[in-house]
Amino acid sequence: MGDCCNGANGRYPPPPPAPHMDMDRRYMKQVFDNVHSNISLDPLSLKFIDTEQFQRLRDLKQLGLTYLVYPGAVHTRFEHSLGVYWLASESVQSLKKYQGFELDIDNFDMQTVKLAGLLHDVGHGPFSHLFEHEFMPRAVPGSIWSHELMSVRMVDHIVDEHCIDIDPSRLKIIKEMILASSKEHAMPKSAREKLFLYDIVANGRNGIDVDKFDYISRDSRACGLGCNFEYKRLIDHMRVMGDEICYPAKEYLTVFKLFNTRADLHRTVYTHAKVKAVELMLVDALLKADDYLKISSYPLDPAEYWKLDDTIVKTIETSHNRPLKESRDILLRLRRRDLYRFCNEYTVPKEKLEYFKDVTAQDIVCSQRGGPQLKEDDVAVCNVKIDLTRGKNNPLQSINFFKDYASNDKFPVSDGCVSHILPSYFQDRIVRVYAKKSELVETVSEAFENFQLKMYGVKAQVHDTPEKKKQRRF
Repeated sequence: MGDCCNGANGRYPPPPPAPHMDMDRRYMKQVFDNVHSNISLDPLSLKFIDTEQFQRLRDLKQLGLTYLVYPGAVHTRFEHSLGVYWLASESVQSLKKYQGFELDIDNFDMQTVKLAGLLHDVGHGPFSHLFEHEFMPRAVPGSIWSHELMSVRMVDHIVDEHCIDIDPSRLKIIKEMILASSKEHAMPKSAREKLFLYDIVANGRNGIDVDKFDYISRDSRACGLGCNFEYKRLIDHMRVMGDEICYPAKEYLTVFKLFNTRADLHRTVYTHAKVKAVELMLVDALLKADDYLKISSYPLDPAEYWKLDDTIVKTIETSHNRPLKESRDILLRLRRRDLYRFCNEYTVPKEKLEYFKDVTAQDIVCSQRGGPQLKEDDVAVCNVKIDLTRGKNNPLQSINFFKDYASNDKFPVSDGCVSHILPSYFQDRIVRVYAKKSELVETVSEAFENFQLKMYGVKAQVHDTPEKKKQRRF
């Protein structure tokens, strides 16, 4: 009788296997995201999320100080990380749905990619990229520190600190995936198969990844800008051919929109002239506070690094210590909207891009011919680089497409075969100059014009600095 009941004689089907704990709804939690709606969090991911190191991301604004220009841009690295986790899951699910048997995608693969998405930004510093690209290189000259490298160190620290039970091979692959898009720090890939999985979170091969899918959608929404890029089409239509993810040739322009929308965000939001003025001031404030607060030493120790976040500004502002007075004064100017004054800008001529070197405050000061004598500390220069992720090259040339799902051939698509109104060049370099004092705007503007004449024989700027800007503000 017992044999009959348990299906041993074949009369009754055996009971279904117990669901893997990672996929069992009894152990999962739901959060509601304003971009992706409901996001399901599995038990292993929750072990990382419910740590002080990951919760720190709630105090790191995704776009740094951009909210001072776009007031809605107050979202954080926390929700972005959840979004990338979810889109990584959706991408692997899509591949498994259509090619699961062929690719042998299993729960190990799915969990690994999701965790890489969740943890890819856990190493970011205060005010996100400002800390990495503006503060650290000046605080520690010659530093090769990056948020990707720090993320890998933080992942190891979280596992050790909280005794998280995770397969060592999985942990190694997660760290490799986090570093996959870094040319300087990419690790040799452990996997000899399923290399396409490394392209989902941080794609070093061609730049199409769910990290961009999320921040383009999230940042556009937060800033109140339209977004005509539809990432769901790419997730639904992606296909693995060989060891890489390819896309239908008919989606060529959808892929182009990904890179073009990213470039638009850089131009209108991330490198907005006022945003850069605010960032220049904050970097000056942090540098002046570094000797006293030892801000640049925090990345040396993951156990201390998690304590460093955007609240460093409030620490400086509310301190009464004399060594922080200069920093406090700069931050007070920020609060009162007494910003470094934008003087003018020019776009580097296309024929000069190959040999372009960053312009410095010294270059501007040395070009002065009259007026009050400028010092380097009176001038701030911002060298802006905007491209489609591949410098002066077309990123679409590194992407393979296919004709239809009945075809097994993959191929690149020449942009000339699709449209003649797509750009023929894929990079801009913009030089912006600011006066740190209102009364020096005219003098700095004239020195900047002299610099352009010396470099190019003409004024490369679109127009002269408006007279209103030159008037001293009391």
